[in-house]
Amino acid sequence: MTLMKRSDWPTLFNNSLLSDFFDNDRFFDSDWLRKQSMPAVNVKETDKFFEVELAAPGLTKKDFKITAENGMLTISSEKKEEKEEKEKDYTRKEFSFSSFSRSFTLPENVNEEDIKANYEDGILKLHIAKKMISQPKHVKAIEVR
Repeated sequence: MTLMKRSDWPTLFNNSLLSDFFDNDRFFDSDWLRKQSMPAVNVKETDKFFEVELAAPGLTKKDFKITAENGMLTISSEKKEEKEEKEKDYTRKEFSFSSFSRSFTLPENVNEEDIKANYEDGILKLHIAKKMISQPKHVKAIEVR
């Protein structure tokens, strides 16, 4: 078995870059056009809570939708931007759209009613409180005489 290292970025040397741009049959089906960026996530666990950090620079608090339902935490965002410049000889109109959705299965010891979110400096932080789960009682075997 041979391990091969491969770059997903097209280069001028393998003609993939030029082909993706100029070959009409492949342009809209190319791999680089379909790739979406997912924000990086860190999860930290302590005795009393979980802390989830999601790197999402360039967004605002209003761009996020966070839900917790049936043991599933979902963080999603959708952002649309439009800009238009009008000068006497030309009109320039630009628009962009970005979105993502990440879902996490919550453990049984999470209190879904006690989740707090804070967005600051491009990082969304969720504080998820744990709840006490009663430990099953130790089963004592009774000898029959």
